Amino acid sequence: MRKAYSALALAAAVAVSACAGRTRSPDEFAVARNAPLIIPPDFSLAPPVAGTGGLTPADAQQQAIDALFGGPAPRTPGETSLLDAAGRTDAQIGIRSQVGDPDTRLVDKGPTTVQILTAANTQTNVASAQPGQ
Repeated sequence: MRKAYSALALAAAVAVSACAGRTRSPDEFAVARNAPLIIPPDFSLAPPVAGTGGLTPADAQQQAIDALFGGPAPRTPGETSLLDAAGRTDAQIGIRSQVGDPDTRLVDKGPTTVQILTAANTQTNVASAQPGQ
């Protein structure tokens, strides 16, 4: 037990003596001299002229997309042949805006599909759908 106390006292003395050796913190700015702040000589922006049009939101968005992603990438021959085989030229122009149109004909899937889509999400439905229970 006496050896344990002496080892503990020795460890405490070593830990405290390590703190006493450093009286000043290092100066990180003394390592290298900072360069002076200057305005670059080629930095000249002209103020906007009255009566001239600026960028439209679509142009600004396209410029931002091109700056981020680099514009459209060229398609490989394999990708082009795959798109041609899938019929990329067969799609009607504006088909996405016509899908939600009330006059669009829909295929009636029957009352079972309507029941599935309008079913309430209850614990009994979830518990009965889990296998092994």
